[in-house]
Amino acid sequence: MVERVSWMAPVDYEIMLFFEAHPILVSPKVLAVNIEYDRQYVSRRCSELTNAGLIESVDTGLYQLTDTGTAYLEGELDVSELEGNN
Repeated sequence: MVERVSWMAPVDYEIMLFFEAHPILVSPKVLAVNIEYDRQYVSRRCSELTNAGLIESVDTGLYQLTDTGTAYLEGELDVSELEGNN
């Protein structure tokens, strides 16, 4: 179980878990359909996760999980490093 980060929304975990399970480049639209959330909301959360270094924009509108994101999901990252990121 990962430690909670105060600024994260519940969907943020679902976004990162999707990328962990599917190591592919995905747009917010495709991601939203697969995790059953509103596309605009997922797009905003992807921006927040990108700002925190947990996912990255690889091409215009396509995202993937970063090494930092993987370390977070594996419980190998000190979450205090993420608290000031947003």
